[in-house]
Amino acid sequence: MGDRTRKILVVDDEPDLERLMRQRMRREVRDGRYEFSFAHDGFEALERLHEDREIEMVLSDINMPGMDGLTLLDQIPKVDPNIRAVIVSAYGDMQNIRTAMNRGAFDFVTKPIDFNDLKVTIDKTLSHLQLLREALETRDRLVALQNELDVASRMQQSILPTVFPKTPGYQVFGQMEAAREVGGDFFDIINLEGGRIGLTIADVSGKGVPAALFMMSSRTLMKGSAIGMPAPGDVLEEVNGLLEADNEAAMFVTLFYAVLDPESGTLQYANGGHNPPLIVHPGGSSALLPTTGGVALGVMSGLAYRQSVATLAPGDIAVLYTDGVTEAMNANDEEFGVERLQAVFEERQPDSARAVSEAIFDAVHEFAGSTPQSDDITCLIVVREA
Repeated sequence: MGDRTRKILVVDDEPDLERLMRQRMRREVRDGRYEFSFAHDGFEALERLHEDREIEMVLSDINMPGMDGLTLLDQIPKVDPNIRAVIVSAYGDMQNIRTAMNRGAFDFVTKPIDFNDLKVTIDKTLSHLQLLREALETRDRLVALQNELDVASRMQQSILPTVFPKTPGYQVFGQMEAAREVGGDFFDIINLEGGRIGLTIADVSGKGVPAALFMMSSRTLMKGSAIGMPAPGDVLEEVNGLLEADNEAAMFVTLFYAVLDPESGTLQYANGGHNPPLIVHPGGSSALLPTTGGVALGVMSGLAYRQSVATLAPGDIAVLYTDGVTEAMNANDEEFGVERLQAVFEERQPDSARAVSEAIFDAVHEFAGSTPQSDDITCLIVVREA
């Protein structure tokens, strides 16, 4: 993130939080990585933002006297649209968290604050902001389209999860390899109430910077809608409406969303026109999840999305992927296809979620040979341990 100190404004009415933040973040402050300032409500926060134009990030509670965190979110872009906000709230306050994400919050953390998770969230937010700033600074100096696409690709990669949940009995791993031209693939892993895990994989129409920007918008809306809304079909219906309402470019996104209950192994899911995931059983046999018949998001308002339920048995592997896997081409204009994807597991089953993803990527690259990659390749793997 560079050598300069990054300024962060913490907004919370709890008097002990300032002392706790300074204590738990003392190493980062001492090393010159962060500089914190504090405010106790939204009004005081806006004063701080006007006084110090170097503040890049706001970490704000939602429930505060005076001006609350949701109102503050609406005011921050008027001071500086490049400031990124991360909101803090109690885990049970899911409706407000969801509203905050839909109003533009970049991410969220829950109380009681896990400071290790907070440090990861701060670093991810500031890294994304730095990449965005570099993109804006570079834009006017670009001499070739490839440079612009490279910047967009880095921005795209910066929002993908790099820390995966450690749930007893399960392994989760995701990976995206961008094509030479920027696309719009993304995956996300969302920690939900009751220990459930939200799993998203998606592919935006088109390529280039517009697709990358539409991807980031889709990811934010998806995460915000998933908080506090337990039914995957309802989540897709809400995101579809939000995307369609502000979609002058007429873009769309295919999206698969599932909620995993680790205790029972049930996978409740809805599919918005995306490739159906592959469920691999012990021994190498596999089958595609039945589709729910939904269409891509952003095309038409008022659509309903049906949902279904499957169960991951011990030893099962859920392979979520984009069409960059199955539609990869070789020199003979043949597609990799679902059958070759299934064949990856017929002779051997990798022993970890990461190994599963790497085996798929290796098989696709070996099949394609020297044929240039024309689309992003993305996988999100869930392994229920035997």
